[in-house]
Formats: sequence, structure tokens, C-alpha cells
Amino acid sequence: MTIRNVLYIMCDQLRWDHLGCAGHPFLRTPNIDALAARGVRFAQAYVQSGICGPSRMSAYTGRYVSSHGATHNRVPLSVGEVTLGWHLRESGRTLALAGKTHMLPDARGMKRLLLDGQDELAVLLREGWFTLVDRHDGHHAETDSAYADWLRVQGYDSADPWTDYVIAVTDGQGRAQNGWKMRNARHPARVRDEHSETAYTTDRAIDFMDRQGDQPWVLHLSYVKPHWPYIAPAPWHAMFTPDQCLAVSRDAGERDEAAHPMLREFQNEEVAQSFQNDECIATVRPAYQGLIAQLDHHLGRVWAALDRLGRWDDTLVVFTSDHGDYLGDHWLGEKELFHDCIQRVPFLLYDPSAAAGGTRGTVDHRFVEAIDVVPTILDALGLGAAEHVVEGRSLLPLTRGDAPAWREAVFSELDWTFRGARRRLGLPTGQHHAWMVRTDRWKYVHWTDGLRPMLFDLAADPQEFRDLGADPSLEGVREAMRERLLAWFTGLKRRTTLTWAEAELRTDRHKAARVFYGEW
Repeated sequence: MTIRNVLYIMCDQLRWDHLGCAGHPFLRTPNIDALAARGVRFAQAYVQSGICGPSRMSAYTGRYVSSHGATHNRVPLSVGEVTLGWHLRESGRTLALAGKTHMLPDARGMKRLLLDGQDELAVLLREGWFTLVDRHDGHHAETDSAYADWLRVQGYDSADPWTDYVIAVTDGQGRAQNGWKMRNARHPARVRDEHSETAYTTDRAIDFMDRQGDQPWVLHLSYVKPHWPYIAPAPWHAMFTPDQCLAVSRDAGERDEAAHPMLREFQNEEVAQSFQNDECIATVRPAYQGLIAQLDHHLGRVWAALDRLGRWDDTLVVFTSDHGDYLGDHWLGEKELFHDCIQRVPFLLYDPSAAAGGTRGTVDHRFVEAIDVVPTILDALGLGAAEHVVEGRSLLPLTRGDAPAWREAVFSELDWTFRGARRRLGLPTGQHHAWMVRTDRWKYVHWTDGLRPMLFDLAADPQEFRDLGADPSLEGVREAMRERLLAWFTGLKRRTTLTWAEAELRTDRHKAARVFYGEW
């Protein structure tokens, strides 16, 4: 086989438009760009949710959120769901992890199955079938983690070195300041670059590849940056000025009385109100770009390791993100809603096969979804496609110059039960969802709870400023998009306990089982 190894790289909250190869006028990402030159950059790649947890669960299962059910952060993935790690396990392989997953164990399901102990199976289930090189999720204090212990060895003497050093800053007067306050993103972190989360995770990944030698491996290298807290170590914190950042994309009409009630309520969230302050945008955006430049620098170390080990010849490399970041666009902060700055992500695929020679350095504009990663990896390693479970499609036919019939739309979902917007709208806890379908021209969002839909004409309004969800002249378009959404929904794979071959074998077999109902 040409492909023996897989390096699956995911960043957290990295926007599609914040790469040099995607056209950013100031942010240089030479190492990411070099990967794009080696492979294919899929310019129209979309996640299945604008939130870390459900987006990652879709990426790790190859299934839409409505299929796997982990609809928000801290909603566990069911113990019955099958992940990439299990597919690899069936072939005698393991899926190693260095970094973040956002996996949360299904404690109730494991207890029901008496799997709440410390045996190997229970440990694997808790981690979503990842075998840990090192796990660091990076959004809260992990005082007894490997990273915390390592930081203490480096001299950061604290019970909580992540809070006190990694995301804390030193201001102009030499004083320590709270890194959670976005006003402090202009200052450098209290750790050196080589002790930062990005450097540490890179070190663990390179150590893993070195230890593997010539043994095949699959590694998920999962960075926590450029996700908040937006704190970068020197010199990355001061690499960009506000005028070297993309202009904020927002329109006054998005805040008027005709705006969709969910958009208005998300604009009322604290993070959105902070990002409606121009000083916040001018402080955070340069730091965000600095974190990306730092990430690119350390990816150069990964590429050098692949070169040193001779692994470019036999390693499939995927580079992507779990969602984007508003950074003030549309008068919003954080993520969750359905604008392209959230749902559209970078997606680079390096296929070492000789058959991919003709597509190297190209940009492919066909629609790609995060759920395509699992079938692509299975295909690359010559493993079964698990078509009865997996809802994505292998991308290898595209890298190898084939022209299969391809998807005309992408889909994403939001469970907004957990947001303060629900309470402000006077709705009780329960089922509160939204679904997006996006084609080349139209983006349609269906909301529950009797809320009207959203509709955007992406040809006339690529910045998504004018919501046409209430325009009476476009009811035909909305109806067609609703039908497309319904057709997708009815095609989700709910029968996962039998393969398609087994279903075929069981079709019309009652007489073979000596059951003769219906005879005259």
C-alpha cells in the first residue's frame, strides 16, 4: 500500500479566510501554504455544527449531528456510536491522540452496561476510542494533567500553571493580568513560546512519530488554538497591528427591528456585546492572527519531522478546523450561528499516492464536509467503508482526478437549548434546534419553536447581510430549500446495527426460515 500512516490535524476555531493560501493580505502561513502546494485545498469545506463538541463528534464518527445525537458541548456521545478509532481497531490499528478532542464519556450508558471501571474497554470508551499520547483540551484549568506537570518542571511554580501562566499576561508595568479579559490580549503570555500549548502539543506529536519508527500509525494532532483565551506568547502577541487584520464584516441592517429574533438575541450575548466594541476587535484580531502565525511556525517543525523520517512518501495528511470565529462579524462573537465565517473551514488534503500527482497544488471548489474525513481515512488505508454507518464520502477520488457525481449542498445543525437566548425568548428547556442547508447560491436555515426561517442569496449578498426569510416573493425558493432539507433528513442512517450486506441477505427470506405466511 502507498499509504501506511495518517496525520489528521485539527485546529480549534480557525477561520477559513485566515490563511495565506486563502488570500489573507497580511497573515503569512508559509507552512500551511506548503501543505496546500503538496496536495489539494478544498475551498468550500463546511462543518456539521458551529460548536466544538458536536462538530468534532461528526468529524470523529463521519455522521451528522442528528444521527450521533451529541448536539452541544458537554452532551456525551452515546456509548453505542462508532468512531474512527473503533473502525481502525477492527483492523488491528489504533488511533493516537495528541491534543484536544472535547470527548465526554457517556457515563449513564457505560454504567448501564457495567463499563464504568478502569479496564481497557472502559478507558477507550471514555476517550472515544482514542489512545492517548497526551490529551489537553485547553479551555479550563487541568491542574493534574501531563501538561500542568510538565510546566512545573519547566519552572512555572503554581498549583494551576495554565491559569497563572499559559493564559495570563504580563502588562506594560510588569504586572500579571487575567488572560480571560479580552482587553489583555495585547500583552504577551507569561509562558515562553516553547512552553505554550501549541509548542507542547507539537512536541508530543513529533515524539510519537519518532517512537513509531517504521511501524504504521494514525495520529490525531489536535491544537487548541487559535481558540480563546486569545493570549499569545512573545513575539506572536505583537506581530500584527489592527490595520493588518481583515475588516470587520457587519451591516446596520442586521440590528434593526426586522432582523431575525435569534440573530438579535445572539447579539445580546455578553461576548457579542464585547465584540460590538471596536476597541475589542482591534485588540483581539491581531492576537488571533498571532496565534495562527505561531501555529504555522510549529507546523513547520512537524513537516521537518516528516521529512527527516521519510514519511511524506507514505503518510496521508489532513489539515482542517472544527469551526470558525465571528470576531465581531455580524455584530457577534464566538460561534454557533450559520454564517460562512463559522461554518466554512480550511481543509487541505495531502495524498501521497502517485495517482494524486495531477491535482497537487490545486484548489477544488466542490462541497466538502467534515464527515468526509472518516471515510477518506478508511479508504486510504484500504479498510471497509462502513456504509451502513458513515454518512460522509471519501475524498480520494477527487485528489486522484476522478469526476464522480458529487453533492450539491452541505448541512449543519445547532442545538440552542443551552443558550441564554432561549430564556430571553421565554422558552422552556426542551428541544430547540436549527438546521442549515447551503447550496452554491442559497443558504436556508430552519428554526423550531415557530420562528421564521432565514434565507440568504449568496450570489447577490455574499457577505450574508440581507436575510430574505420573510420576503414573500421568495416563498418558492424557501419551499425548494425546505424540500431539500427534508430529503436530507429522511436519508440519515438510523439503522446502524446491520451492514448493508446483511440487510440484503435478510431481504425476502421468510420462506428460507420456514415461515410461510400469506400462502393460499
